[in-house]
Amino acid sequence: AADLLRGAGLTAIVDPTRGLDHGVFIPMKVAFPDADIPVVEMSVDRDLDPALHAAAGRALAPLRDDGVLIVGSGMSFHNMRGYGDPRFTAPSEAFDQWLTAAVESEPTARAAALAGWAEAPAGRLSHPREEHLLPLMVAAGASDQAGAQVYSERVLQTAISGYRFN
Repeated sequence: AADLLRGAGLTAIVDPTRGLDHGVFIPMKVAFPDADIPVVEMSVDRDLDPALHAAAGRALAPLRDDGVLIVGSGMSFHNMRGYGDPRFTAPSEAFDQWLTAAVESEPTARAAALAGWAEAPAGRLSHPREEHLLPLMVAAGASDQAGAQVYSERVLQTAISGYRFN
């Protein structure tokens, strides 16, 4: 993975001493409770640039041909002050609808939309900081097909969705 990222002109630093973050550990524990698969964790870049994360996904896309599952762990809404507050219900729904439409669009339109996520309806209200949204950019970048919404719920009065890219 590091070689693919570097080959695309991206920085990749390997740290074999770092443990798994909760954003990796929890979904992997749910999906693979026996921990019988290898896992490579990738941190978000400190610049928080959505286009850079999409480029990382494009660089990693060849791994899919080798049977590697690329998982972007995060949430479509991640504003800790908004959970449980009914004032955030409508804005979270607006962003969730926008995000779903963006994910389900063809890859070129999707990339352009996701790069401008902060200007989307309630974008910054839904994600005051984007570190829980950027993994979606990596997963989207790794796919040359439209994505699909596979999970949609209301959690603590906010809209939450999950997506899959084939």
